[in-house]
Amino acid sequence: MTDQLTLTSAADFSAITLDDVRAAAGRIMGAVVRTPTLKSQTLSELVGAEVWLKFENLQFTAAYKERGALNALLLLSEEAKARGVIAASAGNHAQGLAYHGKRLGVPVTIVMPKTTPQVKVSQTASHGAQIVLFGEKFDDAYAHARELEKERGLTFVHPFDHPHTAAGQGTVALEMLEDVPELDTLIVPIGGGGLLSGMGTAARGIKNDIRLVGVQAELYPSMYAELNGVDMACEGDTLAEGIAVKEPGTYTRRLVAELNDDIVLVAERHLERAVSLLLQIEKTVVEGAGAAGLAAMLAHPEEFTGRKVGLVLTGGNIDTRLLANVLLRDLARSGRIARLRIRLQDRPGALFKVMEVFNAEQVNIIEIYHQRIFTTLPAKGLITDIECEARDREHLDKLVRALRDAGYMVTTVELA
Repeated sequence: MTDQLTLTSAADFSAITLDDVRAAAGRIMGAVVRTPTLKSQTLSELVGAEVWLKFENLQFTAAYKERGALNALLLLSEEAKARGVIAASAGNHAQGLAYHGKRLGVPVTIVMPKTTPQVKVSQTASHGAQIVLFGEKFDDAYAHARELEKERGLTFVHPFDHPHTAAGQGTVALEMLEDVPELDTLIVPIGGGGLLSGMGTAARGIKNDIRLVGVQAELYPSMYAELNGVDMACEGDTLAEGIAVKEPGTYTRRLVAELNDDIVLVAERHLERAVSLLLQIEKTVVEGAGAAGLAAMLAHPEEFTGRKVGLVLTGGNIDTRLLANVLLRDLARSGRIARLRIRLQDRPGALFKVMEVFNAEQVNIIEIYHQRIFTTLPAKGLITDIECEARDREHLDKLVRALRDAGYMVTTVELA
């Protein structure tokens, strides 16, 4: 393969092989963490399949992207290393490339949209990369990075659409099948397709009958639409921003088409549930994209019943405030936390009488909101929203029945 990392068309490269992935594994050995692959007994019982987790969120930069970035850097000529590399990324590829570039003495420039959260900019800069903020969207940053590549004589390192990157990502599957050779299914998140291209090549080279299932967020079904010949919108605020890719790779879409058995789509509620379960059960923090494999099992359990399934927890870089919201929303969906909307008369003692019902049912009140003005009720009526904490859904339902038995009109404010 060529040292040049700029991809112009899919025809420029032949498909990677198992030997390419094994060579990448030898190159990066000792410089990335050989993360564990562990069985989750509780998740296995929950989904009705044997679940094995690959903890790529334990890499130094908390994501598997280090593997492909490092393999690409190590395959550069000495001249290209001296000139430096450039990439467009606001996420895990940026951090992986910056970290290993600094370690190897290769200058790294990362172009990010101006809208990139400051925490991501700071984390990437802390690894020694030069940060260029340009444009409002990723497409703007990408186009500018390709311009700077030519102007400055840099080498563009693509986050997924190149054989060197894909071969590095494929080392994940090598390790999983070394640790658990009896796996019969791998579920792999798909953004641009680099991870499935690499992992699929390695897995099929070792175990030809292994089942490969890709997973994408419903809001960004780019590879699914491409391979199924349908036109689907790719937009919206998904929890799985790491795989929110509008256009799959030119090189990777060909490999994914050859390798995958199926691609499934998951809704935001399944991604949120998966993030929450991994924290509660496995005590491990994953980002939305990192939980996509488990989300696929929650959304499509019939696809995996009775199988030995390997899931890749691809990354753990999630904003702490966002994580807190995800956990609270999951508590709400499970009935542990609820907001009840109750119609009252605006008179002394009305709220106290409602509190007596909560007390009798031993449900904890968190917050109370009154609405007297912006309501369609008569002037002597009011709406009260009460946020409360119950033991479980059954306990909450018992409270609602008690309130209705006491004559109150009660509705539950539901989540999407």
